[in-house]
Amino acid sequence: MNIQKADYLIIGGGPVGIQACRMLRMSKPEASVTVLRPEDFSVIYCAIPYVIEGLIEPAAIAKKDELITETGAQLLKIAASKVDFSAHLVTLSDGQQIEYGKLIIATGAVPFVPPVPGHDLKNIFTVKTAKDTDVIKAAAGRAAKVVVIGAGAIGIEQAQAMLALGIETHLIDMAAHPLSTMLDTEFGETIAEKLTASGIKWQGSAALQEFAGKDAVSEVILGNGSSIQLNAGKDFVIVSAGVKPELELFRGTDLEIVKDGIVVNDRMQTNVPDVYAAGDCVHFISAIDGQPLGGKLATNAVPMAKVAARNLLGKDATYKGFVNGAATCVGDLRVGGTGYTESFAKVRGFSTVCGFGQTTSRFPIMPGAKKVQVKLVAYARTGRLLGGQIIGPEAVAERIDVISLALQHKMHLSDLAELSYSAQPWQTFYPAANPIVMAAEDALKKM
Repeated sequence: MNIQKADYLIIGGGPVGIQACRMLRMSKPEASVTVLRPEDFSVIYCAIPYVIEGLIEPAAIAKKDELITETGAQLLKIAASKVDFSAHLVTLSDGQQIEYGKLIIATGAVPFVPPVPGHDLKNIFTVKTAKDTDVIKAAAGRAAKVVVIGAGAIGIEQAQAMLALGIETHLIDMAAHPLSTMLDTEFGETIAEKLTASGIKWQGSAALQEFAGKDAVSEVILGNGSSIQLNAGKDFVIVSAGVKPELELFRGTDLEIVKDGIVVNDRMQTNVPDVYAAGDCVHFISAIDGQPLGGKLATNAVPMAKVAARNLLGKDATYKGFVNGAATCVGDLRVGGTGYTESFAKVRGFSTVCGFGQTTSRFPIMPGAKKVQVKLVAYARTGRLLGGQIIGPEAVAERIDVISLALQHKMHLSDLAELSYSAQPWQTFYPAANPIVMAAEDALKKM
């Protein structure tokens, strides 16, 4: 059997695989790069709810193969079945083998389904792939009721898509309010009210206990004593309870793995020589306190891929850790969070001080001006920023990115109080105030 050779072999064709491939080929065109991707095509995962709702066509979220092949890299649409690190050899599912010089593991993550009784019944779906999208779109055409488990960003977006299709929609979470990893109670309760007002049947503090049914799910039983009845075979459940790293290929190898992923250093190197890993498949730390933290977001995966590629190219690059900036939409409300919430900061051992700022999205005299609210969380002893949350009608993600940058550079409340900002009638409040500055000043008064 002929053994192919690749200077760089990448297992996975998602955000990490694409980014690393492009950087390696563009910076070192003489090097051979092969990307293994078991799917026919990868998709823009966070846009799936909008395909299901019918706002955009399925083809619009498919990532083009040319993102890889136009660089001169080889794309093989096949899965790896075995890795021999000592021989620098990867065996494919059809028996072919590839000898690599350097390996990047970019296998990503798969949806997590809580292992409660009945979790394997029919009509319980997860959302990650193009196939999942097709299955849910077909199921939505015959359903009268849907239960969405998990009120994170993806769960909320799925629930809103179901409601838009005219389906009775229940949204369940074990936390007391939606978006509990992004928002504290003050803003989380606003989101709960917004969801309820839209027609979504929201239940918080409702842990999933069991799926009941003979063949297909017919009842969702919750830990708070309530249950939701479903028409078996027609109604369905969407589980959006997070993800877990895709690591099956590496079980039993010398690769150091913990529950949350592959252990890497700040250069994305694993414990195995010539093997790097990045993205949702890795275990890493928070940029805020240097302690282990989940960070399975494409916006974390891409910079990690860049760090891996730069080191493979002989440059000295390090990844400082996650701040986990994220955003979503709830109706006409834009929502964002970054860093630690007040409640999570306390779990991590910080005493906290918080500040609030409120302005409008435009000059108050302009048509369409609406309320913008900011919350900042800081370490009470020093004033160092720990996190931030924003809700408003527009430009929320951009403001969250400002706070994320402040977190990355370990800024203090005093730094944000001196933020130099812009003003324009259609885009901001009056020049006299900025909601981030107001929140920083408010927190400083409490120290």
